[in-house]
Amino acid sequence: MTERSDKGTEARQRVTGIGGIFFKADDPAALLAWYREHLGVPIGDDGFAVFQWRELEPDRPAATVFAPFAADTDYFAPSERPFMINLRVVDLERMLAQLRAEGCQVVGDVMAGDEGRFGRVLDPEGNKIELWEPPPERP
Repeated sequence: MTERSDKGTEARQRVTGIGGIFFKADDPAALLAWYREHLGVPIGDDGFAVFQWRELEPDRPAATVFAPFAADTDYFAPSERPFMINLRVVDLERMLAQLRAEGCQVVGDVMAGDEGRFGRVLDPEGNKIELWEPPPERP
């Protein structure tokens, strides 16, 4: 994305979105299998997932949030990792019930607000995954 300055000359380049989430794992293959089995992440033969969520839900406005948190936040607890992944879901209650039935570690209570509803689960390596059900209609 290029912005124009007031004088009509090209300004600095800007990013246009998040192209991926990359993180280290002790056992990448096992962790991918967990994400595929329990969260339905569409892992391809190449070993990664490509989400085409805007194309899958063209009538629902969508965005990706980029937000650093204070170093002393406890929002990622009980994970001790310095990051958290937020994944969109259609039906949070059904997803959490499914995860509990499969023996996954669901943590905390469902939180609700103007931005939607949120639930959390830890993956086998202790990464906190926040599951987000957007509100039915967003401005």
